[in-house]
Amino acid sequence: MRGRHRGSHMGLLLLASQVFQVGLDNIPPVTLGVLALNVYLFLFPAAPLMQTCVSVQQAYWLKDWRRLLLSPLHHVDDWHLYFNMASFLWKGKMLEQRLGGAWFLYLLSVFSLLTGFVYLALEAALTELTQDQSYSLTCAVGFSGVLFALKVLCNHYHPGGVTHVMGIPVANRYASWAELVIIHMTSPGTSFVGHLSGILVGLLYTSGPLKTIMRKCAEFVSMNGHNSRSRGYYNSSGSSGHSGSDGSSGYRQQAPDDTSTHQAPYTGGLTEEEQLQAAIRNSLNEGGESRQRGAPPPYGFNAAEEEAEEIRRRRLRRFDR
Repeated sequence: MRGRHRGSHMGLLLLASQVFQVGLDNIPPVTLGVLALNVYLFLFPAAPLMQTCVSVQQAYWLKDWRRLLLSPLHHVDDWHLYFNMASFLWKGKMLEQRLGGAWFLYLLSVFSLLTGFVYLALEAALTELTQDQSYSLTCAVGFSGVLFALKVLCNHYHPGGVTHVMGIPVANRYASWAELVIIHMTSPGTSFVGHLSGILVGLLYTSGPLKTIMRKCAEFVSMNGHNSRSRGYYNSSGSSGHSGSDGSSGYRQQAPDDTSTHQAPYTGGLTEEEQLQAAIRNSLNEGGESRQRGAPPPYGFNAAEEEAEEIRRRRLRRFDR
C-alpha cells in the first residue's frame, strides 16, 4: 500500500477548482455533502490508512466490520481523492437529479456496504480457488468501487450513447467493462477486484433483484412510520381499537380530505353534541312520532301537543272556507 503524500495538495486544489467551476448552487445537496465528507476525512482521517482499508483478513477473520464503513471514505493520497471525487461530482449530479436526494443517499449507503461485501466474497473465492493467501491479505481503500456501480447506473439510463475511454469510442453498455480493463492495464496499483465488485453491485441493481429489495425495505419502513402516526391520531380522537369479525383492525385509514368529504352530508359541519340534539328532534318530529305517542313525558307529551295543534289548524281552515 502506498503512503499518503500531502506535500503540494495539488489534487485538492484541482478538486476545489472543479467544484467552483460547476458552481456550488448547481451541485445537489447529497452529492455536495458526500464530496465534502470525503475531503474532510482525507484531511482529518477517522483512523490511520491501514486501519480503514478492507480485506478478508481484517474484516472477516478478525471481525473488524467497521472497515466496510470507513474504507470507501478514505483515500491514499490527494490525487486518488481528486480523480474519485471529480468522477463522483458528475455522476452524483446526474443521478441525484434523476432519482431524488433521499433515494440517492439510500442508494449510496447500500452501494458502499454491498460493494465491500462483494469484494470480500470475491477475494475469499480467489483464495480458495488458487490457494493463494495473498488475495485474503490484499487491503483496498477508496470510493472507486462505488463509482463503478454508479457508472453502471449512468450507462443504464443512457444505453444508446457512446463513451470515449482513453480516446476509444465504446458503447455505453460496455463502457464500465472497458474502463475496468484499461484502468487495470494502465494503473497496476489499483484494485481490479474492488472495481469489479462495483460493476457487479450496479448490475444487481439494474438487472438483478437489488432495486426491488431496496424498494420493499423502503416501503416497509415508510409503512411502519405511517402506521405509528395513524395509531396516534386515532387513539387521540377516541376511536375504538377493537377488531372486526374478520380479524382485521377496526381502523380505516383515509386522508383528512376524504374524511371531511364523506362526513359532510351527514354531519353538516355540526359538533357531536349538536348532531345528537338534531337526531333527537328528528326522531320526535318525524320518524319517532308513531312510536312515541304513548311514551311518558316529555317525548309523548310534546308529540301529542304538536299533533293536536295540527288538527286544530285544519279545522280552522275548513271553517274559513
